[in-house]
Amino acid sequence: MAKTVSLTRRIRASAAAMLALALSGCVTYPDISQSRSPCRMEPGGWCGFVRAGAAEAWPYAVAATNAYQGDDDIFADLGPRLERLERAPIDPEHEGKGFSYEVFALYPPESEGDAERTPEKLVMAYRGTDVTGLSDVFYGTLRSDQTGFALDYFEAELARRGRPLEDWVVTGHSLGGALATEVSIRYPQVRAYMFNTSPFYRGDAMANDARRTVFNERGEWLRRFARYSRAPASDLYTLNCGPQRGAFTKHRIRLIADCIAWIAAYEDPEAYALVQSNAVPKPPVECGPDDKTHPGAQFRQLAPCVHRARPEEAGQDG
Repeated sequence: MAKTVSLTRRIRASAAAMLALALSGCVTYPDISQSRSPCRMEPGGWCGFVRAGAAEAWPYAVAATNAYQGDDDIFADLGPRLERLERAPIDPEHEGKGFSYEVFALYPPESEGDAERTPEKLVMAYRGTDVTGLSDVFYGTLRSDQTGFALDYFEAELARRGRPLEDWVVTGHSLGGALATEVSIRYPQVRAYMFNTSPFYRGDAMANDARRTVFNERGEWLRRFARYSRAPASDLYTLNCGPQRGAFTKHRIRLIADCIAWIAAYEDPEAYALVQSNAVPKPPVECGPDDKTHPGAQFRQLAPCVHRARPEEAGQDG
């Protein structure tokens, strides 16, 4: 009898702890987006909280991708809501140390074609690590030069645009995600979205935790380093878009941005428009043939969509 009471108390304590976590400002979402069973009757097999998170985050994933101006895998069409703006010039010395960013206007939903529409948010997207050189690793990870640049240029754009802090969002991929984290720590009014973010940052991990959202691809290579560094507190989504891909391929921003946009398109017609205009492919994990056409927003899943969550099910990289 004593053992039964003790077990009951432990179960109640565990349930209370889980409830407290769920009600706190910093929630770590469960890694169920690639599960076989819970969401197989939902659109594309994606759980509702994942679709809702993707519908919120897709414009920032596009902005983080297009911070890599000059690369060959950025989005040709930014979709109905985003517009790239002219940014302040970057000091050549700072560029030489690997620093770069872009600024975007984010317009309200369903406002395309309105000549008088104004941005609801301004988005500052920091470029991540340039794998062709070592300057980012040295000045962005081993030293804090790029952190100082990120804060300085954010403050310059803030003064230049004349919009309050609450109207700004920072975003970035990899090292760019770490820089966005630093800005969000310094300025708690600023919302931040990070993708496959670097764990190498220097600020307080808990500062502004309720206004940061992170999307990471399961198994991408930076997650190995994250074991040894405290991740910034945030709402965390772990996706498994391409289980057959290698760890370095999984890290690429365009792949996770495509996946987020595809998931969002089940909820948001403007994300669907982006998917169509950029010929975004189906994530390998989702059921159906590789050339599956996205069925669009408000699609009803009438047959089970079982995710191919293991590499041997989705095929192997060549």
